[in-house]
Amino acid sequence: MLEAKVVKVDSDNPELDVIIEGANIIKEGGLVIYPTETCYGLGANALDEGAVKRVFVIKERAFGKPIPIIVADLEMWEKCAYINEPAKKLIEKFLPGPLTIALKKRDVIPDILSVKSVAARIPGHPVALLLVKEAGVPITATSANISGRPPLYSAQKAFATFKKDVDLILDAGRLPRRRPSTVVDFTVGAFPQIIREGPISVESVLKELKMGKDDIK
Repeated sequence: MLEAKVVKVDSDNPELDVIIEGANIIKEGGLVIYPTETCYGLGANALDEGAVKRVFVIKERAFGKPIPIIVADLEMWEKCAYINEPAKKLIEKFLPGPLTIALKKRDVIPDILSVKSVAARIPGHPVALLLVKEAGVPITATSANISGRPPLYSAQKAFATFKKDVDLILDAGRLPRRRPSTVVDFTVGAFPQIIREGPISVESVLKELKMGKDDIK
């Protein structure tokens, strides 16, 4: 395989031709490294079993460990998962932004990505959001790193790690280090569980759901 192509992209005002190039690669089953609110992500068509398998392989990620996705909007999300009313409230309140929500998946999501549920969010980063909109399919949102190693915050390090494994790297420069997204899981019982607290606080989530801390224990 040839070395990955690296293309500069403006984080605030992404160049449409660059985004379309990345979106076309994803639609054709290729892999694209792209900037997110936290670190560089490794993107593939989440509906393409072969492309998702490549993500697992190049990351050296254990099969069976689910991979989250990004979606463009509520309409795309509803094609991937069964969205209940409490989850919809959180989506309307906090997204696009750093909130990941796990819901029961629909059959369109391949089991290799996740067996029973799928964790998704609408990204707040302009490049990631425009990329998934132009692709028209959900995109894997796992960090662009070898599993167990630190996330990558520069395109140069991403290239050094994956130059023979991916097709395109969207270089938005060095990304600021931010906390990973808050994760809310609606698949583990009668009440949602907050798996990880990130930029969106537990209190903010509970307030929107009109719940108390005792409800999520």
